[in-house]
Amino acid sequence: MKNKSITRRKFLTKTAGLGLTASIGSMIPFTAKSYTRIWKANERINMGVIGCGGMANAHMDALIKMQSTDDVGIVAVCDVFDKRLQMAAEKTKGNPEKNYENILNNKDIDSVLIATPEHWHFQMIMDAIEAGKHIYAEKPMTHSIEQSKKIVERMKSSQVKLQVGVQGMSDDSYETAHQYIQEGALGDVVMAHIDYSRNYAGEDFWDYAVDPDAKPGVNLDWEAWLGPAPNRPWDPLRYFQWRKYWDYSGGIATDLFIHRISRIIKSIGLTFPDNVVASGGLWHYENTKGEIPDTFNMLVDYPEGVTTLVVSSLANDTPIRHLIRGNRGTLEFTREGFVITPQEAVSASVISGTGEEVKKQNVIKHKKTGAEDITLHHRNLLNAIRKNEALKCDQNFAFYGVVACMMGVQSFREKTYLKWDKNEGKVVKV
Repeated sequence: MKNKSITRRKFLTKTAGLGLTASIGSMIPFTAKSYTRIWKANERINMGVIGCGGMANAHMDALIKMQSTDDVGIVAVCDVFDKRLQMAAEKTKGNPEKNYENILNNKDIDSVLIATPEHWHFQMIMDAIEAGKHIYAEKPMTHSIEQSKKIVERMKSSQVKLQVGVQGMSDDSYETAHQYIQEGALGDVVMAHIDYSRNYAGEDFWDYAVDPDAKPGVNLDWEAWLGPAPNRPWDPLRYFQWRKYWDYSGGIATDLFIHRISRIIKSIGLTFPDNVVASGGLWHYENTKGEIPDTFNMLVDYPEGVTTLVVSSLANDTPIRHLIRGNRGTLEFTREGFVITPQEAVSASVISGTGEEVKKQNVIKHKKTGAEDITLHHRNLLNAIRKNEALKCDQNFAFYGVVACMMGVQSFREKTYLKWDKNEGKVVKV
């Protein structure tokens, strides 16, 4: 097959009549590679990197350090911006490729890192599955609920491993918290609240610098970058600050909340929500050139009888306490792990986080051994490939977070209260 750039026009031609989510299966006729073979403990896993922006560089730095300890190597890198591509090639010593299908057609590559904007995740994941490549995809898994449903369904007949980059799931705190909750340490869990706030001190938020060297049609393929997104004229802000635009991102919900809601889902043992409502607005950065709000909040009710409150401001980074509340006790996540305080200690006005001494005999403390670390998350995927280790954030778990967060986005944008129809597996308005 000749490798050609997948422009937006070609993408839409290939997926005509299917909408932005495209069809199940690849639009590229890849020949799948078998992964039924047994991997040797010291056998090298070769990776290709698709997307070489800011987050991808953090991944590349981690993977370079893991070369000697985890037998992994980066053999090829891909980006639509020549400057980023060359910098990534120099950093990793990998072959530079302008078209991601060249990465997927490379028989020497076993696994790919997809670190592109959200609107490309679905198609690249589907193409990687068809090509028989294991996958580490940045969060969220997809830009829509329907896209995630298709990936989950496609993975049922695939032998590749898919790890989604909610790296906090490789922190042992949440699995351990789940064990305590299952054993009844909190009693009947009724509520959780958690935040992810920042303070961008300038005139705008997510105000990443625009590189004046970027010239579409010269050293940047703008049409290929747009891909399945709506056609628009070149806009450097949309390219360099894509998180602020609905075409490419779910904003706070999918960039920040996906991390937080996943912690709650894992700890309590939740799956799909029952009802979701979201609120917020541009309360501070009123002159932003972006579209998403700077203040965003979600209330998520689960059928297990748990309400989760997730809040964020990008103009004030004072955190709230990250709590899971039950009728017998309260679990608080801390930088060190978590603390479970029984209700009798609370009634005596003694609780962790207030500066008061806590009665040791009444409190359970967990000191985490992991962390929110992309190295641990990559190692988990490598161990899954070699030894079939269970993934910390596979496509099924990632789907739960996408549903909650994208329901929040839809609720905010449509100013309505939403319900998850568990029988049909879709969102309905109440």
